[in-house]
Amino acid sequence: MAGHPFDEAIRLEADTARPGAVWHGATHEAYWNMVGPFGGTTAAVVLQGVWGHPERNGTPISLTLTYAAPFQEGAFEVHTQLVSATRSTQHWSVQCVQQGKAIVNAIALFAVRRETWAAVETCMPVVPPAAQIAVLDATRTRVAWVQRYEFRPLRGGFDRMADLEPQADSITEQWVRDQPARALDYPALASLCDVFFPRLYLRRGKVIPAGTVSLNIYFHADEPALAATGSEPVLGVARAGNFAGGFFDQFAQIWRADGVLLASTQQMVWYKA
Repeated sequence: MAGHPFDEAIRLEADTARPGAVWHGATHEAYWNMVGPFGGTTAAVVLQGVWGHPERNGTPISLTLTYAAPFQEGAFEVHTQLVSATRSTQHWSVQCVQQGKAIVNAIALFAVRRETWAAVETCMPVVPPAAQIAVLDATRTRVAWVQRYEFRPLRGGFDRMADLEPQADSITEQWVRDQPARALDYPALASLCDVFFPRLYLRRGKVIPAGTVSLNIYFHADEPALAATGSEPVLGVARAGNFAGGFFDQFAQIWRADGVLLASTQQMVWYKA
């Protein structure tokens, strides 16, 4: 979508001396987090680096990122390398580099999907449709990226954080889409997988220093499934598994309104106390 802030945030320009292998990008103030850029846009940028490569074949199946160091505001490079390939799969190595230092290491698997037997064992929660849920007023938050999404919280959303009370669980259920609305594609889906604040905030009832150190995204949707979603809200469901030793995991699912599972994701998060 021309002119959309998300597209501006993930825009990459090919290096003329190393086309395809090196891309130039820059952080965007509209998707700034408390410290550094929003991790969802970082995942989208990594995906963009492969998507625009002339040797890319197929669509993303999985994406794994480790956040090695904090981004600084400004320019960065995305380095892509095709590690190995078969007739239907490609394994890519990707690095985000800033001032000569690797900030993000990533592995992406792309593949040509084919018609096979299919089944879904997990089920989408039974929730009211998005149209029946009020939109969260995100203008009061000081974190820029939150204002780039339309949140309709059902359970454990940003509105619950205002209570400053510990919760019995870390479950979040919320309808969400880009703000302004934007047709869903793979970079946007990757970014949506990280729109959940740290589960620790809900359990402890307060903001505690925390940061994602690794992020895994599994793409279940093919291109027709994304096209059918359009710019409609999707349901994001997240919870944690275990808090211990200064790290916790949180996992999530992104559902289309008609019950199609678009993506699932898991991340490991460092926390201070």
